[in-house]
Amino acid sequence: MDLDEARKQIKELREKTEYYAKKYYDDDEPEITDYEYDMMMNKLKALEKQFPEEVTEDSLTQKVGGHVKEGFKEVTHEVPLQSLQDVFSFEKLREFDNRIKKQAEEENEKLKYVVETKIDGLSVALEYVDGIFVRGSTRGNGLIGEDVTDNLRTIKHIPKVLKEKVTITVRGEVFIGSKEFEKLNEEQEILGKNLFANARNAAAGSLRQLNSKITEERPLNIYIFNIQKFKDNTYNSHFEQLNYLEKLGFNVNPVRILCNNQEEVENAIKKIGEDRENLTFGIDGAVVKVDSLSFREKLGTTYKTPKWAIAYKYPPEAKETILKDIICQVGRTGAITPMAILEPVKVAGSTISKTTLHNEDFIKEKELKIGDTVVIQKQGDVIPEVIKVVKEKRTGKEIEFNMPNICPVCGSPAIREQGEAATRCIGIECPAQLLRSIVHFVSKEGMDIDGLGYKIVEQLIERKLINNISDIYLLTIEDVASLKKNGKKFAQNLIDSIEKSKTQDLFHLITALGIRQVGTKAAKVLAKEFNTMEKLQNASLEELSNINDIGEITANSIVTFFDQEQTKDIILKLKNKGINMNAIKQEGTDDRFKNKTFVLTGSLEKYTRLEAGDIIEKFGGKISSSVSKKTDFVLAGEDAGSKLTKAQELGVNIISETEFEKMIK
Repeated sequence: MDLDEARKQIKELREKTEYYAKKYYDDDEPEITDYEYDMMMNKLKALEKQFPEEVTEDSLTQKVGGHVKEGFKEVTHEVPLQSLQDVFSFEKLREFDNRIKKQAEEENEKLKYVVETKIDGLSVALEYVDGIFVRGSTRGNGLIGEDVTDNLRTIKHIPKVLKEKVTITVRGEVFIGSKEFEKLNEEQEILGKNLFANARNAAAGSLRQLNSKITEERPLNIYIFNIQKFKDNTYNSHFEQLNYLEKLGFNVNPVRILCNNQEEVENAIKKIGEDRENLTFGIDGAVVKVDSLSFREKLGTTYKTPKWAIAYKYPPEAKETILKDIICQVGRTGAITPMAILEPVKVAGSTISKTTLHNEDFIKEKELKIGDTVVIQKQGDVIPEVIKVVKEKRTGKEIEFNMPNICPVCGSPAIREQGEAATRCIGIECPAQLLRSIVHFVSKEGMDIDGLGYKIVEQLIERKLINNISDIYLLTIEDVASLKKNGKKFAQNLIDSIEKSKTQDLFHLITALGIRQVGTKAAKVLAKEFNTMEKLQNASLEELSNINDIGEITANSIVTFFDQEQTKDIILKLKNKGINMNAIKQEGTDDRFKNKTFVLTGSLEKYTRLEAGDIIEKFGGKISSSVSKKTDFVLAGEDAGSKLTKAQELGVNIISETEFEKMIK
């Protein structure tokens, strides 16, 4: 390869690695797998090694990828939080051992290694003075990180006071356990929020919140794996230091194996690989460290990585197996997901007997048939994936798969709406969707039942106190009080809120029912047009399609929803419980915001955006989600972003919450 071609490739690889590193480290939204990124970095390193004159300080081969997020104070690390060099084979690991062994012989050092799991999370430094936790920070770019002390204090596994009055800085990895991650994503889905791509990014996103209350709600854990600085250190062994940290009260990496030679190191790595499926936390490899601290000093470091440690990344492993069957599972949002039932096969340390096939399009794209020989791949702790069919092994007995048009749980129609990949059950009483249905029903946009949050609803369902939406209105003070210690006051407040919700306007009930394509805005239009639930239930497709703001897809969704026996049943039950089924007419209408369009951005102090929007609409105004020249006012709260910038560029009238209050008095 000539120099011009090398420069071109180096430039392209630097641009790509910078972009993907930003998505991974700064935005906590990875777009490619760790393996794909590692392969890209390896190619860049190889080119820079071949053409050393092209190496620059700003290349990611010379630095760590993270930056300090706006809103956090900077922390300069006294001891840099370096990254590790990665290898993907035992051959490369032996090269590392040979280099270390050669210097150990020259220095007359007795060589030992410690092998640990490489936890897939966010690296942090914790500082203690006289045994008291005083500051915590993220790795950032290795030299400068973010002060996240308040957020770290919410993690119960971080001791606030140590068992000895020592001044010490330790390094650890904040993570979310495998089961906790599944639960978190399930909760995100039910609340209608974006799912986290993986446990590492969920942990990083949770820790790097400007509001520590959000961090507190997330199931964060931490394992300590190194001493960065220790005023009274008397140890020369990393392994002994880890044991000491445990005595101080730290949650130390539980997988740490002391090895006397390279053979023992390889056996330890193999053992970790075999046991991966039994670990309660995600890993993306194993770390090999020289045990002697004085020998580490002699080995030294590069600008980016220590010379005394290396990370072994488990390479992707692919195996053939038989696709025995495809079954369908109904998720809590009604999405029907096809699952592959496989002839059990061991891949990357785990025995795989089933895996998701995502949706109908995935099956068609891969041309999967029941009975096919398929190739399964699993990298690290990523969910196993069917990557291809071995068509040459087909016998002609394979069976085509078709997505069901009936929900396998409740028998309601299952439909795939235009523009969506998922097929969904539309039954409002479907048992699989009960938690999601109730959480949505009681939400601020729905019936606005204060106190009936996700975790309380979950407990009520577990205790079989709620079997459908209407059962909310059968709850007693005794039922609710039993959920909390000394919960009588909480129970009374909740029962009062439930009772109050019976008088909500019709549009709240329409929103609460969770009709596909119908949000708060459409619900208000429908309530205003039909005035009663009965008239809306009996509305024809033509009537609905003729309404402004109700398109053909939404009209179809409404008609299909109200045609279901489950829908008719739940509405009758709600009516019998005394729920208001009519639009509430506003007396003495005040149209002060008539023909005025508002855009809301940022966080308001006294109102939620929904409450502010309700006030604007009550006075005849309209709410828009985007700023244009036709926008009359932008109501800007704290942390207002791009909408505020656009309003400033267009010269739109920007008002504060104080000004808004003056306008509505």
